[in-house]
Amino acid sequence: MGIVFEIAKKAKSASYFLANTGTKAKNQVLKDISDSLIENYKIIIDANNSDCENAIRNKISESLLDRLRLNKERIQAISESIKEVINFTDPVGEVIFGYNLPNGLSLKNIRVPFGVIGIIYEARPNVTIDCAVLCLKAGSAVILRGSSHAINTNMKLVEIMRSTLMKNFFPADLIQIIPSVSREDTEEMMMLRDYIDVLIPRGGKSLIDSIVNNSKVPVIETGIGNCHIYIDNKFNLSVNKIIDIVINAKTQRPAVCNAAEKLLIHSEVAGKLLPEILKALENKKVKLKGCPRVKEIYPSVEEANEDDWYTEYLDLIMAVKIVDSIEEAVNHINKYGSHHSEAIITSDYENSRYFTSRVDSSTVYVNASTRFTDGGQFGMGAEIGISTQKMHWRGPMGLRQLTTNKFVVFGDGQIRQ
Repeated sequence: MGIVFEIAKKAKSASYFLANTGTKAKNQVLKDISDSLIENYKIIIDANNSDCENAIRNKISESLLDRLRLNKERIQAISESIKEVINFTDPVGEVIFGYNLPNGLSLKNIRVPFGVIGIIYEARPNVTIDCAVLCLKAGSAVILRGSSHAINTNMKLVEIMRSTLMKNFFPADLIQIIPSVSREDTEEMMMLRDYIDVLIPRGGKSLIDSIVNNSKVPVIETGIGNCHIYIDNKFNLSVNKIIDIVINAKTQRPAVCNAAEKLLIHSEVAGKLLPEILKALENKKVKLKGCPRVKEIYPSVEEANEDDWYTEYLDLIMAVKIVDSIEEAVNHINKYGSHHSEAIITSDYENSRYFTSRVDSSTVYVNASTRFTDGGQFGMGAEIGISTQKMHWRGPMGLRQLTTNKFVVFGDGQIRQ
């Protein structure tokens, strides 16, 4: 066994300390981490500049470079997000439910930490901080494995957090990062079921599929975001409001998982609405792909192929399809979508109910942008990802979703007959 095994052993040992640490002490560490990021912003930016220069040489896309880049304002925003976590109620020890049994036993079900959480993620260095502070507040040690693009930034951020832990007499090994980006180290991490309690992958489809298919450690799947907007044939929003929703969902931050990648529109309103909507998207530098019927209405679109309907672009690209019914729209979403976030624009109550009940995704919207699928926007604070699976939790995963449960039963001598 190599360095990953040693990291996992240290994390397991440190996790027992944190499981019995009070909220006040955890919050003080989080406050000090927040302050340390501001105090050390120049050295963080220096490390990040090195990563960005390497990324440019490797010709990564502008959208991915934007996700990688840090500046003073972004570091300030990350620091402020930690203060939000401090203000949220500590979930550890919360009584989920409880009751007295007829035999006199008193039963409680309470929230407890997972223990050790492993996070495997791609370019965004803010994820390093988000994951570490959320796991810390939720009572678990964390092992981070970031991407090669952000290795220098991530190492510096973890160094700052570990130093802050030690200053507060916490084990530094509560926050660790695998100091390499080798495939072998990642594979070893996925095998350490005795030391890592759960793995959470954050990234593209190939990363998530690889971990889900190969890990012996239980996985919470934070899936890709092939998100859709469907414009119904019945609507009372103005055309400008509809355009605003589509533009926001696609272009506000195109490289995030809750950005809309597909636009579906009912054939009865396509001729009227599509030219204005697609022109507005083109004005925002969105590359358009479409089905043959869309191309008849708006000839400048590139014809979409079968793979396009499955693709999470994470870029200023959008595929557009004309459908003849809400049933066709829902069937298309359930076939090609990633079970993340979908929206319908409609004024029809029954159609809104049909869409929200039949679309098999973690989050569904009526007359709103998909960009709200976010822990902060949902009032849950910072989140570790958007779960698209059906076990444990679905949707944004905040503090409460980073815990498991335990039964505590009190008696006075009862025995089972």
